[in-house]
Amino acid sequence: MNVSTNVPLGGPAEPLALRLAELRGPAPQRSLNARSLAALAANPGCHRRAVLDAAGVDKSALAARLGRPAPFGQSPFAIARGLVFESRLKADDHAALLEPLRAHLGVPADDRTPLLVPDLLHRSGPAVRADRTAEALALAAADPDAWTLLDHPMLRLAVAGSTAYLEPDALVVHGGRCTVVEIKSFPVLDGSADPAKVGAAARQAAVYVLALQHAAAAAAGLPLSDDPYTEQRLPGSPRTTVLLVCPKDFGNRPTAVAVDVRRELATTRRQLSRMTGIGRLLEALPPGTDFDLATDQDGAPARSTEQLTASVEAVPAAYSPDCLSTCELGFHCRARARCDDRVEQLGRGVRGELGALRTVTQALAAAAGAAGADNGGGEDSDDSDGAHEAAQRLAYAAALRAEALGTRALGTEALGTEALGGTA
Repeated sequence: MNVSTNVPLGGPAEPLALRLAELRGPAPQRSLNARSLAALAANPGCHRRAVLDAAGVDKSALAARLGRPAPFGQSPFAIARGLVFESRLKADDHAALLEPLRAHLGVPADDRTPLLVPDLLHRSGPAVRADRTAEALALAAADPDAWTLLDHPMLRLAVAGSTAYLEPDALVVHGGRCTVVEIKSFPVLDGSADPAKVGAAARQAAVYVLALQHAAAAAAGLPLSDDPYTEQRLPGSPRTTVLLVCPKDFGNRPTAVAVDVRRELATTRRQLSRMTGIGRLLEALPPGTDFDLATDQDGAPARSTEQLTASVEAVPAAYSPDCLSTCELGFHCRARARCDDRVEQLGRGVRGELGALRTVTQALAAAAGAAGADNGGGEDSDDSDGAHEAAQRLAYAAALRAEALGTRALGTEALGTEALGGTA
């Protein structure tokens, strides 16, 4: 993950950036990337992840301090393999990379139409690199006959009031449009690759396409099209088919797979648009909330585990079992859901079916027809009515399931267990 800052060099910082820096403390900012944005878009209702990602907090280090470290992230061997594969593709003036680009995009092989590779100022900060990328992309799109390769460009994308800097592996610009090129180290065996890995790469590439769409629309002075399946053919706008470049079979020779990301793009747009603005989330935080992971000169942490736990719990989370594979705090949130007996631990599908029933105990009691379905008498009448309706739906669904399975009348306790997927 890239380390960057949203504070411009030599200039004043915006109030939002200052507030986020206060939450993070003196630690370097972990910038949002396409992988984290794709995971965030998959769970837009999680305010906890939105705040932590916007502040650039190291969630892996935070999870370790909370006592729930997660075996999360790419394998170091996979990262090293990917870096080696990409360096081979880009050696000798991108000689190996040009082979799949010629096969799929029509990049000319003769010297009469050279491939332009402008300098994108890779040693500069993300804001400077993003400005340079926008300039190079505009120049390349202005010449429809030229072929231009933007190596590791830097893109901007506004997410819930915060700016994310994104870095695709490459962009190929020709005919006034551009194509996202992603280099992955997983192999393509006999013309096919692991569907799960291709799907993850497609969701990541869709974030790049969305950032390019916003940039092209802003440069043209037009709003982004309301229909995510419609391509706005503007100068510098991206194609919705991206190119994944992977090793062929078990060697290092590259091959390419064209992937249509319109469905992933539509999902990403819809989910990111549902996210609450970061400013509104920060206003709801109690005074003294921060996620400072720094230590003093003696190595003692600036914030105790209890203080960090209180700060984390001050931001509402939307846990589901999917978080275990997409978020570093997934194991912490699962432990809290289990301690509180919340139905979120059973998955989004079950949570949606149970309606006003918020705990597993209430759901089991409701399915058994017990008086506990009224939330223990501590809720208002609206919640009680909602719990009663959810209990009726739960018992009815269990009865239908039993009838469909051809079983005899089951006891109410068994019906409740069936409706909850066997959870006792």
